[in-house]
Amino acid sequence: MSLPRIGVVVVTMGTRPRELAALLASVAKQDVPAKVVLVGNATPLDDVAPAPGATADLTKVPLDENLGCPGGRNVGLALLCDSGDVDVIVELDDDGLLVADDVFRRVRALFDVDPRLGIVGFRVADEHGHTERRWVPRLRTDDPMRRGPVTAFLGGGHALSVRMLHEIGLWPAEFFFGHEESDLAWRALDAGWEIRYEPELVLQHPRTSPARHPVHYRFTARNRVWLARRRLPAPLVPVHLAVWILLTLARIRSLTGLRAWWGGFREGMRTPCGPRRPMSWRTVWRMTRLGRPPVV
Repeated sequence: MSLPRIGVVVVTMGTRPRELAALLASVAKQDVPAKVVLVGNATPLDDVAPAPGATADLTKVPLDENLGCPGGRNVGLALLCDSGDVDVIVELDDDGLLVADDVFRRVRALFDVDPRLGIVGFRVADEHGHTERRWVPRLRTDDPMRRGPVTAFLGGGHALSVRMLHEIGLWPAEFFFGHEESDLAWRALDAGWEIRYEPELVLQHPRTSPARHPVHYRFTARNRVWLARRRLPAPLVPVHLAVWILLTLARIRSLTGLRAWWGGFREGMRTPCGPRRPMSWRTVWRMTRLGRPPVV
């Protein structure tokens, strides 16, 4: 049986051309070839060229409108999934960087030995090799080098099984920005797929705050409510939201940010959230055993 074939999806808005060029160069240097799709969210991509020495094809897909991060990624995922040419798709932030040239080979080996592996999360580190606490997909984040099964992953750098995507579907495009990783992870776990955190797979990424995005607080709150309404058993919905209200009140120091968050929360309660397909109680227990019950 042949080894899994690798595809890559990168979404950009054209605002970080130097970082994007460096990322594409790091993809081209990988010791396993990959089919690369670059999606431009309301970006023409005319000035983007393949990295020097790149042997893999670069497919550019400029979009007339900004579909958000999950919507843009779905365009690339659908293109690769429908092609029949790849088995695993790596998604990377356009301001990230692969510091090693064996990342795709390691990803391929992981998926080759485990047929129920659905998602592999990379370790995100800054240019000094430091991994922030919020970048570790566990509640206990004292050791960012501890690998193993988890219930979440970071959107900045990860790999997805094409077989899994065919079974559970793509990103929730309506989220636009925020918590789309949780929605995909919970669907994967509920369908019996495994999520692994592999800290030796490193994506270098600048240390930034998610609050740099103007819509951060509003979309974070709205999507948190949508996520709970879509994916949690009914008794857990108010528990989950109550926990996050308390955490938000403790964390957000800005009055403007708090107003935006509450506005998004109300929006999430009042607007349609999409089809409701709650996870089973068996999945709730599985997530609890893995150290992160779906109420936190």
